[in-house]
Amino acid sequence: MDIHVVRPGDTLYSIAQQYGVSMARLLEDNDPPDPARLSVGQTLVVRYPKKVYRVRPGDTLWSIAQAHGLTLRQLWQRNPGLGGGDTIYPGQELVLSYRQAPLGKLAAGGYAEPDIDPGLLRATLPNLSDLAPFTYGFTTQGELIPLNDTALLSAAKSVGVRPWLHLSTLTAAGTFSNQLAHAILANGPVQNRLIDALVKTVQRKGYQGVDVDFEFILPEDAARYPEFIANLRESLAPLGIPVMVALVPKTSADQKGDFYQGHNYRLLGQAADYVFLMTYEWGYTYGPPMAVAPLNQVTRVVDYALSEIPREKIWMGMPNYGYDWKVPYQKDTMARSISNQQAIALAQKYYAAIRFDEAAQSPWFRYVDGDGQEHEVWFEDARSVRAKLELAHSRGLYGVSYWNLMRPFPQNWVLLTTLYEIQD
Repeated sequence: MDIHVVRPGDTLYSIAQQYGVSMARLLEDNDPPDPARLSVGQTLVVRYPKKVYRVRPGDTLWSIAQAHGLTLRQLWQRNPGLGGGDTIYPGQELVLSYRQAPLGKLAAGGYAEPDIDPGLLRATLPNLSDLAPFTYGFTTQGELIPLNDTALLSAAKSVGVRPWLHLSTLTAAGTFSNQLAHAILANGPVQNRLIDALVKTVQRKGYQGVDVDFEFILPEDAARYPEFIANLRESLAPLGIPVMVALVPKTSADQKGDFYQGHNYRLLGQAADYVFLMTYEWGYTYGPPMAVAPLNQVTRVVDYALSEIPREKIWMGMPNYGYDWKVPYQKDTMARSISNQQAIALAQKYYAAIRFDEAAQSPWFRYVDGDGQEHEVWFEDARSVRAKLELAHSRGLYGVSYWNLMRPFPQNWVLLTTLYEIQD
């Protein structure tokens, strides 16, 4: 596998010729917004098929998988053009294997809201081991607020992906409430009521894990939070249901700030079966332009986590989005959240050359819109994704999980499933 960075004068045809692969393969693996107008600095993933099969009359995807000792998910991963579907036609070429040997096994999860595009969900799920519908809430009395998760659970079950119940203190206003967390953490009977509701919901809906995300925890609740996680884990253990807790991206135990003080890595790591490191949002909506998940900062968080928590418990967060800022940056102005595909489309539209920050291992560019306003865009591409996935491998982490799955990012899934064998 190679990653090609587009140079002046490159075309899809010339790139295909350079690497000895078909244009159809480049299009299927990368799905560039405008194949006829590549941007300088844009990346294309190049994979080299080792064994291919040409579909014959009467074949089904299942029969092809069986005949070649593969699973349906493996066929979907190696042929993203199938979109997670089973429609094939005589003469169609399917890749059975690639030359690239995987680095090893990795768990891969992601978060999705109920209104995700069904086609996008179907195409994405074969690349995952775990899915968390976002999000269940609760009241100050410990009553669980339901989520319309039926379609997500059905889709996950259809491809053998483990569903996790996601529980958070996110309010209807879109903010995390420390008072809501306090109502549960400081009141035993209310906490027990919530745990009981979670156990019943997990059993009724067939969830295979519980993922807890309480943010901006009050300092006085820092010790109570691990106790709640331990109580929840004890209640779910007889059912074989693991508990994961999301951790804010700390680099030291005594890190100051309302966002950090309520999360004790060591205690939460001991209380939970797994932890999820929220290693993104350095560049964020109200901040100045910078990489969303700069590799140097992500590495600091991962290495601190490893000093407190066993590596086999750690999932590393992966961002599936970027931001578009107006520049010069002015405090309290909002950046626009965009998909990585939208970022490429913007660069193409405004003929912007994409640059790459070596320290952050992240792509970025500037452009001037039709009103004469300058913008700065930071996003993720094949290079930044590969750097993060290689970090997960070098540190021996259990898995990675994506926030979030609501936007397409074809290159990411090609890289993930080529570099790793995804855990069942």
